[in-house]
Amino acid sequence: MTSAPSNVIVLCLSTLLLLSSCAEQEQATQDKPVTVIRADRNHGLTQARDGFATSLRPSAFGSEDVPPPPAELFQLVHYESSPGQLPAYITTDPQDGKKRPAIVWITGGDCNSIGEVWEDAPEENDQTAAAYRKAGIVMMFPSLRGGNANPGRREGFFGEVEDILAAAEFLSRQPHVDGGRIYLGGHSTGGTLALLVAECSPRFRAVFSFGPVDDIAGYGDQYCPFDLNNAREVKLRSPLRWLQWIACRTFVFEGDGEVGNIASLRQMKNANANAWVQFFPVEGADHFSALAPTNQLIAKKILSDKGSACAISFTDDELSRPFKR
Repeated sequence: MTSAPSNVIVLCLSTLLLLSSCAEQEQATQDKPVTVIRADRNHGLTQARDGFATSLRPSAFGSEDVPPPPAELFQLVHYESSPGQLPAYITTDPQDGKKRPAIVWITGGDCNSIGEVWEDAPEENDQTAAAYRKAGIVMMFPSLRGGNANPGRREGFFGEVEDILAAAEFLSRQPHVDGGRIYLGGHSTGGTLALLVAECSPRFRAVFSFGPVDDIAGYGDQYCPFDLNNAREVKLRSPLRWLQWIACRTFVFEGDGEVGNIASLRQMKNANANAWVQFFPVEGADHFSALAPTNQLIAKKILSDKGSACAISFTDDELSRPFKR
């Protein structure tokens, strides 16, 4: 078995600390920039956020430059969002004239930053989502405001929604991308952010959210650079409150093991009445091991999803099959 690269180990440790903070939550001087989300102004969470001034404090994360990717796999590009030009990795154009489906992927842990996502990762914890790239699907890993050495400030699941939508717009204009078949996925903090994007806009053909939380307060101060005692700040970032506004196919996955956010998935599943959204506890998996087999399955379904509207669906059996002994 290939050992995990150092950056994946660091991400794992960061994510485990984050999961511990979320579990505790389930059990038991600032400036005021105004963020404008460029999305459907009449669409759910976007409308609720419109004109709200989030009050931010300094982030606990450091700043590092985006490392250069291997040219045969990714190119480093910059897309325009309200803070300015933000870096991203995008699958290198093979220059064969073909248009391919594409997915924007948001990593876990420090989801505002990107790093060496091309490094090999073990099957039981592949946070690189390499299954899409290996299947021939165009991948985009956007770095978000305040991440890496980017302009803007980290807003903790708020203005970052605008950045992801701006990234999708950039992606849709690439010559090797089928603009009508752009998907969104993310894991852990990235899964939470992907779910919030779906609640703000129906821009994506489908959204795949792995291991999100229902209530953002569970992440604690490190991931939430705002006043956690302000109920409105928390509400406008908590996916449970806005599920009814999702208007694109959205699938939420989490391993049903002890490690992870399975309690959040069940909370949202029990509260949900929106047919666009489906929740899948993956039997026999945990927060990390669910990723590789499920992403491999999703990649196959994306390649077959060629109609005028998304026709992707899942069953509990096909999701849990890789984990049955």
